[in-house]
Amino acid sequence: MSHPVRTARRHIQAEHASVVDGIDACADAIIEPWDTARTTNREAIVGGLHRSLEESGILGALPGVLVDVVSATDSQLRANPVPAPPYVVVTSRGPVLRATIDPGRLVIRFDAFDVVRDSDPGKPPAYRRRDGVRLTVSLE
Repeated sequence: MSHPVRTARRHIQAEHASVVDGIDACADAIIEPWDTARTTNREAIVGGLHRSLEESGILGALPGVLVDVVSATDSQLRANPVPAPPYVVVTSRGPVLRATIDPGRLVIRFDAFDVVRDSDPGKPPAYRRRDGVRLTVSLE
């Protein structure tokens, strides 16, 4: 594990726990009306989570988290990030933040959902709510 990855993870856990908690609450809000533990409707996850993050203000806060984390790694961004690709993307697992820094591409994942693939390749994947949010930081 590289030093920027460890620094970024620790910084998010220490300084941005409220954002992680907000992502968790938004994910809970979109699954509340479900009558099962999972869905195969990808748009229900991506669209629902995007709307919930936007309405709660979390989506707008994510570029600031990215700026702060990059600064904590003693790196600099080449441009000011916005709450849209390529810096912030809402996926079927949760929000992803990306920045190119000197050692490589910093990728921060906030996984609120798991993708469950069926052994039958003809069946669509299902999306299941995780117990909390898994934070993953990598340098690619």
